[in-house]
Amino acid sequence: MKNLIDLFAKAYGWLNCGGSLLQAPLLLAMRLYWGWSFFQTGKGKLMDLPKVTGFFQSLGIPFPHQQAILAACTECFGGLLLAVGLASRLISIPLTVVMIVAYVTAESDALKAIFSDPDKFTGATPFLFLLTLLIVIAFGPGAFSLDWVIAKLYGKKKSE
Repeated sequence: MKNLIDLFAKAYGWLNCGGSLLQAPLLLAMRLYWGWSFFQTGKGKLMDLPKVTGFFQSLGIPFPHQQAILAACTECFGGLLLAVGLASRLISIPLTVVMIVAYVTAESDALKAIFSDPDKFTGATPFLFLLTLLIVIAFGPGAFSLDWVIAKLYGKKKSE
């Protein structure tokens, strides 16, 4: 019995090690995909501000033109920062706010159905963006990021 427990413990250790090795590539893939998606969405909004302003106005968002500019710039430039992993946790905060506003305004039916129809909530456009942002806030950008490089450089200078 002890040998069986030791075998399971060893296998579980390998699983943990393998999972840890996948963390940085997974975070990189998520940041690149969703950061680029944010960039494209924000750029699209910046290229057609009158349309976005009209849409925001139809949703009853106050100061629709200014809010359209703010959301577009946040998505465009925040998406680039997220993709390269620079100020990742910091930029994830305003991007999260934009996604919450998107749920509250444009996807209010999906938001109201969070418990009664979870598929509707998770199928809404902001969901995967928001999930990615929360993962980056919780776990950081990973080892394949400018944040990691800066932390390593700063750490070396500090210890010298």
